[in-house]
Amino acid sequence: MARRDRDPSPVVPKAAAARLSLYLRFLESLREHGVPTTSSQKLAAGVGVTAAQVRKDLGYFGQFGLPGIGYRIDHLVDELRRILGTDRTWNVALVGIGNLGSALAEYRGFERQGFRFVALFDRDPAIVGRAFGSLAVDSIESVEPVVRVRGVELGIIAVPAPAAQEVADLLVAAGIRGIYNFAPAVLQLPPQVAYVSIDLAVELEQLSFSVTQQRPT
Repeated sequence: MARRDRDPSPVVPKAAAARLSLYLRFLESLREHGVPTTSSQKLAAGVGVTAAQVRKDLGYFGQFGLPGIGYRIDHLVDELRRILGTDRTWNVALVGIGNLGSALAEYRGFERQGFRFVALFDRDPAIVGRAFGSLAVDSIESVEPVVRVRGVELGIIAVPAPAAQEVADLLVAAGIRGIYNFAPAVLQLPPQVAYVSIDLAVELEQLSFSVTQQRPT
Protein backbone atom coordinates (compact mmCIF):
# COMPACT_ATOMS: atom_id res chain seq x y z
CA MET A 1 0.00 0.00 0.00
CA ALA A 2 1.35 3.39 -0.95
CA ARG A 3 2.04 5.64 1.98
CA ARG A 4 3.10 9.25 1.91
CA ASP A 5 6.34 10.33 3.56
CA ARG A 6 5.96 11.00 7.24
CA ASP A 7 7.68 13.08 9.83
CA PRO A 8 9.40 10.49 12.05
CA SER A 9 8.29 12.45 15.11
CA PRO A 10 4.94 14.11 14.32
CA VAL A 11 3.61 16.57 16.87
CA VAL A 12 0.36 14.88 17.84
CA PRO A 13 -2.18 16.50 20.21
CA LYS A 14 -2.83 14.44 23.33
CA ALA A 15 -6.52 14.20 22.52
CA ALA A 16 -5.72 12.73 19.12
CA ALA A 17 -3.29 10.23 20.65
CA ALA A 18 -5.97 9.15 23.13
CA ARG A 19 -8.44 8.57 20.31
CA LEU A 20 -6.01 6.17 18.62
CA SER A 21 -6.68 3.71 21.43
CA LEU A 22 -10.43 4.10 20.92
CA TYR A 23 -10.05 3.44 17.20
CA LEU A 24 -7.95 0.38 17.93
CA ARG A 25 -10.50 -1.11 20.34
CA PHE A 26 -13.32 -0.60 17.85
CA LEU A 27 -11.31 -2.07 14.99
CA GLU A 28 -10.36 -5.11 17.09
CA SER A 29 -14.05 -5.62 17.85
CA LEU A 30 -14.88 -5.50 14.15
CA ARG A 31 -12.10 -7.97 13.38
CA GLU A 32 -13.38 -10.38 16.01
CA HIS A 33 -16.70 -10.38 14.13
CA GLY A 34 -14.99 -11.14 10.83
CA VAL A 35 -15.36 -7.68 9.28
CA PRO A 36 -12.53 -7.14 6.76
CA THR A 37 -12.85 -3.41 5.99
CA THR A 38 -14.41 -0.26 7.35
CA SER A 39 -14.77 3.41 6.46
CA SER A 40 -13.95 6.63 8.30
CA GLN A 41 -17.71 7.17 8.71
CA LYS A 42 -18.22 3.80 10.40
CA LEU A 43 -15.10 4.18 12.51
CA ALA A 44 -16.24 7.65 13.57
CA ALA A 45 -19.70 6.38 14.52
CA GLY A 46 -18.14 3.59 16.55
CA VAL A 47 -16.17 5.94 18.80
CA GLY A 48 -18.42 9.01 18.78
CA VAL A 49 -16.45 11.47 16.64
CA THR A 50 -16.76 12.80 13.09
CA ALA A 51 -15.33 11.17 9.98
CA ALA A 52 -13.23 14.30 9.43
CA GLN A 53 -11.74 13.87 12.90
CA VAL A 54 -10.84 10.25 12.17
CA ARG A 55 -9.08 11.23 8.94
CA LYS A 56 -7.25 14.07 10.68
CA ASP A 57 -6.09 11.88 13.57
CA LEU A 58 -4.83 9.12 11.31
CA GLY A 59 -3.33 11.68 8.95
CA TYR A 60 -0.65 12.55 11.50
CA PHE A 61 0.90 9.16 10.76
CA GLY A 62 0.15 8.47 7.10
CA GLN A 63 -2.51 7.63 4.56
CA PHE A 64 -4.07 4.30 5.48
CA GLY A 65 -7.25 4.20 3.40
CA LEU A 66 -7.78 2.82 -0.10
CA PRO A 67 -10.10 4.51 -2.63
CA GLY A 68 -13.33 2.59 -2.94
CA ILE A 69 -12.38 0.20 -0.14
CA GLY A 70 -11.74 2.27 2.96
CA TYR A 71 -9.51 0.84 5.66
CA ARG A 72 -8.36 -2.77 5.68
CA ILE A 73 -8.94 -3.64 9.31
CA ASP A 74 -6.04 -6.09 9.72
CA HIS A 75 -3.60 -3.54 8.31
CA LEU A 76 -4.93 -0.60 10.33
CA VAL A 77 -4.90 -2.61 13.56
CA ASP A 78 -1.25 -3.51 12.94
CA GLU A 79 -0.39 0.11 12.15
CA LEU A 80 -2.13 1.49 15.23
CA ARG A 81 -0.44 -1.06 17.47
CA ARG A 82 2.91 -0.05 15.97
CA ILE A 83 2.16 3.65 16.49
CA LEU A 84 1.01 3.08 20.08
CA GLY A 85 3.99 0.84 20.81
CA THR A 86 1.87 -2.20 21.63
CA ASP A 87 3.22 -4.32 18.79
CA ARG A 88 5.69 -5.54 21.40
CA THR A 89 5.47 -6.65 25.02
CA TRP A 90 6.28 -4.14 27.77
CA ASN A 91 7.52 -5.34 31.16
CA VAL A 92 5.60 -3.55 33.91
CA ALA A 93 6.11 -3.16 37.67
CA LEU A 94 3.19 -2.44 39.99
CA VAL A 95 3.83 -0.74 43.33
CA GLY A 96 1.09 -0.88 45.95
CA ILE A 97 -0.88 -4.11 46.33
CA GLY A 98 -3.87 -2.80 48.24
CA ASN A 99 -7.44 -3.07 46.98
CA LEU A 100 -6.77 -1.29 43.68
CA GLY A 101 -3.34 -2.82 43.19
CA SER A 102 -4.65 -6.34 43.85
CA ALA A 103 -7.36 -5.86 41.24
CA LEU A 104 -4.81 -4.62 38.72
CA ALA A 105 -2.44 -7.49 39.46
CA GLU A 106 -5.20 -10.06 38.94
CA TYR A 107 -6.53 -8.55 35.69
CA ARG A 108 -5.39 -10.60 32.69
CA GLY A 109 -6.49 -8.17 29.98
CA PHE A 110 -3.30 -6.11 30.15
CA GLU A 111 -1.14 -8.89 28.74
CA ARG A 112 -3.40 -9.29 25.72
CA GLN A 113 -2.65 -5.64 24.93
CA GLY A 114 1.11 -6.03 25.32
CA PHE A 115 1.64 -5.14 29.00
CA ARG A 116 3.05 -7.91 31.20
CA PHE A 117 3.44 -7.58 34.96
CA VAL A 118 6.86 -8.92 35.87
CA ALA A 119 7.25 -7.33 39.31
CA LEU A 120 4.93 -6.45 42.22
CA PHE A 121 5.99 -4.39 45.23
CA ASP A 122 4.61 -3.38 48.61
CA ARG A 123 6.03 -2.29 51.96
CA ASP A 124 3.47 -4.10 54.14
CA PRO A 125 5.09 -7.28 55.59
CA ALA A 126 1.67 -8.93 55.54
CA ILE A 127 1.50 -8.48 51.74
CA VAL A 128 5.14 -9.12 50.79
CA GLY A 129 5.46 -12.70 49.60
CA ARG A 130 1.80 -13.02 48.58
CA ALA A 131 1.41 -14.74 45.22
CA PHE A 132 -0.49 -13.42 42.20
CA GLY A 133 -0.28 -16.13 39.59
CA SER A 134 3.41 -16.83 39.05
CA LEU A 135 4.51 -13.59 40.74
CA ALA A 136 5.23 -13.02 44.40
CA VAL A 137 5.10 -9.55 45.91
CA ASP A 138 8.58 -8.16 46.62
CA SER A 139 9.50 -5.65 49.29
CA ILE A 140 9.62 -2.01 48.19
CA GLU A 141 13.25 -1.96 49.34
CA SER A 142 14.17 -4.27 46.46
CA VAL A 143 12.75 -2.09 43.67
CA GLU A 144 16.05 -1.14 42.06
CA PRO A 145 17.66 -4.59 41.71
CA VAL A 146 14.41 -6.31 40.71
CA VAL A 147 13.54 -3.68 38.10
CA ARG A 148 16.98 -3.89 36.55
CA VAL A 149 17.21 -7.70 36.53
CA ARG A 150 13.71 -8.17 35.07
CA GLY A 151 14.04 -5.46 32.44
CA VAL A 152 11.11 -3.38 33.66
CA GLU A 153 10.39 -0.27 31.57
CA LEU A 154 7.01 0.91 32.86
CA GLY A 155 5.78 1.41 36.41
CA ILE A 156 2.30 1.71 37.88
CA ILE A 157 1.87 3.51 41.20
CA ALA A 158 -1.14 2.51 43.30
CA VAL A 159 -0.11 3.73 46.73
CA PRO A 160 -1.58 6.41 49.03
CA ALA A 161 -0.82 9.97 47.96
CA PRO A 162 1.77 10.72 50.69
CA ALA A 163 3.95 7.84 49.48
CA ALA A 164 3.61 8.45 45.73
CA GLN A 165 6.60 10.78 45.22
CA GLU A 166 8.93 8.50 47.18
CA VAL A 167 7.84 5.52 45.09
CA ALA A 168 8.23 7.51 41.87
CA ASP A 169 11.76 8.47 42.87
CA LEU A 170 12.62 4.81 43.48
CA LEU A 171 11.26 3.81 40.09
CA VAL A 172 13.13 6.59 38.30
CA ALA A 173 16.37 5.68 40.06
CA ALA A 174 15.88 2.08 38.93
CA GLY A 175 15.65 3.18 35.29
CA ILE A 176 11.89 3.14 34.70
CA ARG A 177 11.03 5.00 31.47
CA GLY A 178 7.33 5.64 32.04
CA ILE A 179 5.01 5.95 35.06
CA TYR A 180 1.25 5.55 35.34
CA ASN A 181 0.10 7.14 38.57
CA PHE A 182 -3.18 6.25 40.29
CA ALA A 183 -2.30 8.17 43.46
CA PRO A 184 -4.09 11.53 43.87
CA ALA A 185 -0.80 13.42 43.90
CA VAL A 186 1.19 15.52 41.43
CA LEU A 187 4.58 13.91 40.83
CA GLN A 188 7.82 15.73 40.12
CA LEU A 189 9.67 13.69 37.49
CA PRO A 190 12.64 14.28 35.20
CA PRO A 191 11.69 15.24 31.64
CA GLN A 192 12.94 11.98 30.16
CA VAL A 193 10.36 9.96 32.11
CA ALA A 194 6.92 9.75 30.49
CA TYR A 195 4.07 10.31 32.92
CA VAL A 196 0.34 9.63 32.92
CA SER A 197 -1.79 10.31 35.98
CA ILE A 198 -5.42 9.58 36.73
CA ASP A 199 -7.30 10.79 39.79
CA LEU A 200 -10.51 8.77 39.97
CA ALA A 201 -12.21 11.37 42.18
CA VAL A 202 -11.48 14.10 39.63
CA GLU A 203 -12.83 11.91 36.82
CA LEU A 204 -16.02 11.31 38.81
CA GLU A 205 -16.34 15.03 39.42
CA GLN A 206 -16.13 15.60 35.67
CA LEU A 207 -18.77 12.95 35.12
CA SER A 208 -21.08 14.49 37.69
CA PHE A 209 -20.51 17.90 36.08
CA SER A 210 -21.54 16.52 32.69
CA VAL A 211 -24.68 14.94 34.14
CA THR A 212 -25.53 18.14 36.00
CA GLN A 213 -25.20 20.20 32.81
CA GLN A 214 -27.63 17.87 31.04
CA ARG A 215 -30.43 18.48 33.53
CA PRO A 216 -33.44 20.23 32.02
CA THR A 217 -33.77 23.86 33.11
